[in-house]
Amino acid sequence: MAKIIVVGSLNMDLVAHTPRIPTPGETVLGSDFGTFSGGKGANQAVAAARQGAEVAFIGRVGSDAFGQQLLAGLQAEGIDTRHIGRDENAPSGVALITLDANGQNTILVASGANLLLKPAHLRAAEGVFVGADILLLQLEIPLETVMAAAQQAKTHGLKVILNPAPAQSLPEDLLSLVDVLIPNESETALLTGLPVDTVARVEAAAQKLLEHGAGCVIITLGERGALLVSAGQPAAPIPSFAVKVVDTTAAGDSFVGALAVALASGSSLMVAVQRGCVAGALAATRLGAQPSLPTKAEVDYFLLLHAPQLE
Repeated sequence: MAKIIVVGSLNMDLVAHTPRIPTPGETVLGSDFGTFSGGKGANQAVAAARQGAEVAFIGRVGSDAFGQQLLAGLQAEGIDTRHIGRDENAPSGVALITLDANGQNTILVASGANLLLKPAHLRAAEGVFVGADILLLQLEIPLETVMAAAQQAKTHGLKVILNPAPAQSLPEDLLSLVDVLIPNESETALLTGLPVDTVARVEAAAQKLLEHGAGCVIITLGERGALLVSAGQPAAPIPSFAVKVVDTTAAGDSFVGALAVALASGSSLMVAVQRGCVAGALAATRLGAQPSLPTKAEVDYFLLLHAPQLE
């Protein structure tokens, strides 16, 4: 069984539905409202668990009702939560999400206890790194903790996957520890300072990230799929699949979690990216973050119906 460690964020998503996203200074009357367990780290952990992996999570929540809900949600998925601390001095993270009629969203994150996850918490959880396959990282926790986690993973021989979201500049010392970097287009533009408005420019930006130390780069392109760029290999576009979009909130996290499990299970990068594209597309057809994440059986069935086999 694939063994995945996630070091990352847990947020409660507060989701308001609206016909369209308000412009600055504008009030728009919405319709439905809901709360959903989320946070990029927790979403990717649940995505990996539903693809059949054994998952351990390292993170922080507050000593509040949201924190208890977030922990309970991960535990219900069979995720090891022994190393999720409950902080007395900070609230659990919250994401304020506006969702329009086309399934597109805006997200504002108040990080709370996520920002109190420190390298010392990783050292206390070092035992979970032993025998694991892959470490999943994002950027909703302090960058020093991301760096420490990547270094700790390398000490134990794990592959490191980094989803650099929300986007920020990254030191080459960190990129050199990353085996698989998975940004979207806007994150790629910020990381490289290059435009990404054509396929050729997306590929050029990915090559720059390789030059800065990343092992390989997979740029997610939304409904257009993904572009896989590895050193010495031609860029490989992997198409997505046409679905009726309901909510894109956790589609990227679904992609990352499914890809990580496929790699940990011995699949090639091409096959792993294809499974990620399917998982992301399926997540976009459902409302909410973690409730939208598909199971391995659902991804397998979709591939059986719609996708050619990749060797």
